[in-house]
Order: sequence, then C-alpha cells, then structure tokens
Amino acid sequence: MSNISEPSACRALILAAGVGLRLRNGRPTDQHLPKALLRFGGRSLLERHLDILRRAGIRDVTIVAGYREEEIRAELKSGIGSDLHLVVNPDFEMGSVVSLHVGRSVLQGGTPVILMDADVLYDARLMECLLHSKHQNCLLLDRDIEPGDEPVKLCVSKGRIVDFHKRPQVPYEWHGESVGFFRFDPDCAAELARRAKGHVAAGRTQLEYEEPIREMILSSRPERFGYEDISGLPWTEIDFPEDVAKAQALLGKMAQ
Repeated sequence: MSNISEPSACRALILAAGVGLRLRNGRPTDQHLPKALLRFGGRSLLERHLDILRRAGIRDVTIVAGYREEEIRAELKSGIGSDLHLVVNPDFEMGSVVSLHVGRSVLQGGTPVILMDADVLYDARLMECLLHSKHQNCLLLDRDIEPGDEPVKLCVSKGRIVDFHKRPQVPYEWHGESVGFFRFDPDCAAELARRAKGHVAAGRTQLEYEEPIREMILSSRPERFGYEDISGLPWTEIDFPEDVAKAQALLGKMAQ
C-alpha cells in the first residue's frame, strides 16, 4: 500500500513576509515590492506558485505576508487563485521563524503540508518531484551549488540527511542546496509548529525557519526524512539583484 498522500489532501503554506533587504540594494522601501510580487514573463512569483499548486491538485493555500502586505492582498483579490487565506506577520523584520509560527494553524491542521519560500522561480516539475516522492517528509536538493556560506546546504551520508544548515556541523559525504520547498506529514508539521512556538516564546525571534527543521532532522530517526534530487531542473531563489537576471534567463527553459 502506498504511503503517498493525494495532493488534494495537502495544504500549502507560503512564507512571503520578508523585506528582502539584500535585493533592495540601497533602494528606498517604498520603491521595493515584496519579492512574491516580482514579475517574470508577465506574472508574479505568487501567481506562478498558485498556478503550479492548483494544477498539482492543491487549492487550500495560506500565505504569510508582512512587508507591504496590502499589496499582496491586492494581488490575491485580482482573482489569481481560490481557497486562499492570508495571515499577517506584524514582526516581519524579525527572523522567518516568526512567520512559521504565524502560520501554525496550517501546520497543526492534521493534513500533510507543503511549506514553501515565496521568493523562488522554478520549473513545475520540482513540485511534481515533491508531491510524488516516496518520502512522507521530503526536502528538495540541487547538487549544482555555489560555494560559500550563503546557500542552505542539505548534507547527506549513506543516503540519509544528516545536517541542514548554511554552515554544517555534522560530518557528511556530500551536499546539495536546499530549494526551500518541503513536504511534511501531519505529525511532523505539528512538531514543526511546536518547535517554532518554543523559539518565539523564548525570544529567539531572529532565527530563520530552517532552524526548527534542522532540529527535527538531528533529533529524529534517520529514515524519517528523505530527499529528492532535482539537479538539472531550472530554478533560482531570488535574494540579490543578479538573481533577477538569472531568473529572467531561466524562463525559456521551464515547464510551467
């Protein structure tokens, strides 16, 4: 019997609250859109996310907004999707663990959850890999990774994930870059909500959302988490001005 959940049973949680300081590159705040509203090929990243999720069978989507949330709200009202929910993180200048905590009702909802960064342009086949993986708790990795501390690294040894960090602290055989998309089963999603709540309650609000995921990986049995290698499929996270140009160049290579 397959353990893979039907996509229609999943809910999606998109983290879109951040300011994007590195992308702003000195521009005033009032000239800088939320990254989820950056447009490529005439469509915003948010519209692309919702279209890919809808075509994959996922229609229950929650967006955590914060920075200039009224503009994200206006985008949603333009009719780009259905069954959409928006929750606001008023502390969006803190670490993204706060946004994870704000989205806790999705994580605690008793369904599988797709957790996504909003600032990624990607080929629709990445979502297919995530949804149809044999792993109930799945991360995506790309072996084509730039050197340095900026990429979040998914570290593997003997076929198992052993660390998940920009600066790994556990010995490993090889690593790839995390795409920033995850699938969690209901138990794991609920645990993630509890861990995020614990950090926020303890005042550790500058942490990024990857930290409680890393904690679960390090504290769980090795087979609890798996990965799909999406190397070769086009995608890019948009953190810096040069990433915008990279994203534009990738458009023609994508199955959308």
